[in-house]
Amino acid sequence: MISNLKTFIIECKRVLAVTKKPDGTEFKNIFKISGMGVLLIGAVGFLLFIAKEMLI
Repeated sequence: MISNLKTFIIECKRVLAVTKKPDGTEFKNIFKISGMGVLLIGAVGFLLFIAKEMLI
């Protein structure tokens, strides 16, 4: 149990050492791409809802 916890903490430290804070342009790109994904999924859901309503 303790060994698993130690291993987990070591892996977390390794991940945190590799990661970096995104700069402004990278953050904007991530924000735009995520927003487009949310809108796309919402549009598909809305179209499926409309199609279902037309069939009933």
